[in-house]
Amino acid sequence: MEKKLIYDIEDRPKFGQMLIFALQQVLAILAATIAVPTIIGLPTQIPAAILGAGIGTLVYQAFTRFKSPVFLGSSFAFLNSLGVAVAYGYCGIILGSVIAGLVYVVLALLIHFVGTGWVDKLMPPVIIGPTVALIGLSLAVNAMNDIVKANASDKFGSYNLVSLLCGLIAFFVIVICSTQKKVKMARLIPFILGIAAGYAAAAIFTVIGHVADVDYLMIINFQPVIDNFVDANGAFRGISSIIDYPRFALIGAVKELISGNVSAEIVAANGKAGLLNAGGIVEVIVAFLPVALVVFAEHIADHKNLSSIIGRDLIQEPGLKKTLLGDGVGSIAGTVFGVCPNTTYGESVGCVAITKNASICTITTAAVMCIALSFIKPIMVVLQTIPSCVMGGVCLTLYGFIAVSGLKMFKDLDLNNSKNLFVVAAILISGIGGLSIQIPYSLAADGSVGDVIKVTSIATALILGIITNAILTKVEKSGKKADEE
Repeated sequence: MEKKLIYDIEDRPKFGQMLIFALQQVLAILAATIAVPTIIGLPTQIPAAILGAGIGTLVYQAFTRFKSPVFLGSSFAFLNSLGVAVAYGYCGIILGSVIAGLVYVVLALLIHFVGTGWVDKLMPPVIIGPTVALIGLSLAVNAMNDIVKANASDKFGSYNLVSLLCGLIAFFVIVICSTQKKVKMARLIPFILGIAAGYAAAAIFTVIGHVADVDYLMIINFQPVIDNFVDANGAFRGISSIIDYPRFALIGAVKELISGNVSAEIVAANGKAGLLNAGGIVEVIVAFLPVALVVFAEHIADHKNLSSIIGRDLIQEPGLKKTLLGDGVGSIAGTVFGVCPNTTYGESVGCVAITKNASICTITTAAVMCIALSFIKPIMVVLQTIPSCVMGGVCLTLYGFIAVSGLKMFKDLDLNNSKNLFVVAAILISGIGGLSIQIPYSLAADGSVGDVIKVTSIATALILGIITNAILTKVEKSGKKADEE
């Protein structure tokens, strides 16, 4: 594989540059990392999610011997599982994360004793390629919804033309900086420049909107910054508005065990929340176990994608066993000292692909930076004011690169072969169409389905692709045997 990197894995940029490159990685993974706690009803835990992402990444880097340049962050794959776990407080969340992490550990041990041959047979390029492409394509709707959204006001519905303009400014600045040849530094930090340009444009429109009293122009909501420093009576909130520690899951779980009550923020997020009991343990295990098995395939897809970008086969070195252990243990650590299970991030892979910077020092510095930033309250709230439209413009490039990386794997596939054609079709159409598996596990009093375990559309598409490939491989072998006879 041909290497086309500005900074390879072992390279160490100058200290000042490395800080800037690390900040870019943080910004690239920021939107998704803070989205997960928000979606499960725990927006106050955004600092904890960022802290957990930093810790999880460092654990992953340690297990992979600092040879795999990817960042770990809050996983969207476990959203439905977290919806089950949060009903049992922080103890439920930690239990779910431990179950998911142990699945990775068991798989790593299996690979240690048996090898990776079975993985290659189970998920050959005809499955990995369209799955990687699907990851990027399935995220496209989220990015395009964000790029037309204003953070400050929803009086005019979900579409705002000014927001689209700000998002496109961010997008085109990233594109121009990434492709121009005159300024090397601009090619290395296109996301920082793009976000800065989009944010500046949004800020100008917001100021004009306030002066002219036109809500439509108010793209940025600065209220979180104000609320951080002063209370409803206008009094300064004190040192906690400057430095504050994240209330990570372990702290919440200990408080629950001591008090005998579920944490207040959990009750606010889920009114029927109760302490973890025997029934809850079973429910959480059932919710996390199948999803963890499917996320294993996404793990392989991410690392094969990253391998093609950096010109090294990460499945061989540091090896799938080590990447799985790093991801599994990192996910547990990221939850215990954060709030959500972690996973390797496509946004991080896309950032490496676009900037051509695979320096492991950059990833490690980004992890340390996340840990430090999670304690600095003003920075946390300022990052939260970055408009959705600007991040939508950023994700237009990141998700696009993920999709294209998967499509590039098609060059080695013979799509004139009906077997390959059907496997790719099964994955792409079911995934883009949003097909999901919903397994009922409890019934309401009237006999209707009460709760379900939902396997995401990407995971469902992957399962369908694996089954289709297995069936057609069997048919193909039978046909060859019949021809020989």
